[in-house]
Amino acid sequence: MDKPLNNRAWFFLIPVLVFVLFSSLIPLMTVVNYSVQDTMGQNNFFYNGIAWFQNLLDPSTDIGGRFASALVRNLIFSFVVLAIELPLGVAAAICIPRHGWRVGATLVLIALPLLIPYTVVGTIWQIFARADIGLLGYVLNHLGIPYNDTQDPTSAWATIVVMDVWHWTGMVALLAYAGLKSIPDAFYQAARIDGAGRWSVFRNIELPKLQKVLVIAVLLRFMGSFMIYTEPSVVTGGGPGESTSFLSLDLVKIALGQVDLGNAAAMSLVYNLITLTICWVFFTVMTQIDRRKDV
Repeated sequence: MDKPLNNRAWFFLIPVLVFVLFSSLIPLMTVVNYSVQDTMGQNNFFYNGIAWFQNLLDPSTDIGGRFASALVRNLIFSFVVLAIELPLGVAAAICIPRHGWRVGATLVLIALPLLIPYTVVGTIWQIFARADIGLLGYVLNHLGIPYNDTQDPTSAWATIVVMDVWHWTGMVALLAYAGLKSIPDAFYQAARIDGAGRWSVFRNIELPKLQKVLVIAVLLRFMGSFMIYTEPSVVTGGGPGESTSFLSLDLVKIALGQVDLGNAAAMSLVYNLITLTICWVFFTVMTQIDRRKDV
C-alpha cells in the first residue's frame, strides 16, 4: 500500500522562495526598466528601446569600446587564474594527509584565506604589495626586479592574479580532497597489485574520479573570477590607467560615478547573460563528455 504524500515541506520552502524572488526579481526588473528608458532629469523617463544595447555592442562607440576592452581583460584574467588554481588545488589536495591529527590542522590552514572578507583581502595585499613599505614590493625591488603595482600594468596584473590564487586555491583543494576521499580503497589496492606508479594512479584512477568535482570547482571559480570586484577595487582601483578595470569595476564607475543608468543597466544585463552562457556551455560540454565515458 502506497504511503500518502506529505506536502507539509512546502510550508517551509515557500517563505524561502518568496524571499529569493523578492530579493532577486525586483532588482532585475528595475535594471531591465532602466535599460530601455532614458531621462532628461527631474525623474522624467521616456522609452528608449534598444538604443543602449546598440551603443554597448558597437565597439566604435565610447561605451562599446570600454565594454569590449573590459570583457577581454575579464576573460583573460579568468582563464589565467583557472589555469593556475585548478592544478595547484589538485596538487595540494593530493599532498594533504589522509589520516591522523594532521588532516584537521592542514584543512584548517588551507581554509583560512577563504574565511577572510574580500575587503580585508584587498587591504592586506594593498599594503603587502606597496613598493615603499610593503614586504613584497620591497623584496622584489631590492632583488633587482622592477615592481610597482600603482604605476606598472604588468605588476598590477601579477598582483591581482597572485592575490586571487592565494585567496581561492584553498577552495579547489578542499573540493578535490573531498573527491579523493570518496574513492574506495579497492581501487588503490588493485593499483598496488598491478605495480602502478604514482602518476599512473593519478591519471587512471584519481583524475577520472575527480572530473565531476572539478566541473563544480571550475564553475564556481569562473563565476567568482569573472565577477571579481572588491579586491582589485581596493588594491589597484582599476589602474594603472584601465589595465585592471574589469567589467564589474567599469559597471560601477558608469552607474555611480557617471550616473549613466541606461548604459549601466544594459551593460549589467549583457554581463549577466555572458556569465550564464559561458557557464551553461561549459557545464553542457563537460556533462556530455562524462556521459560518453560512461557509455
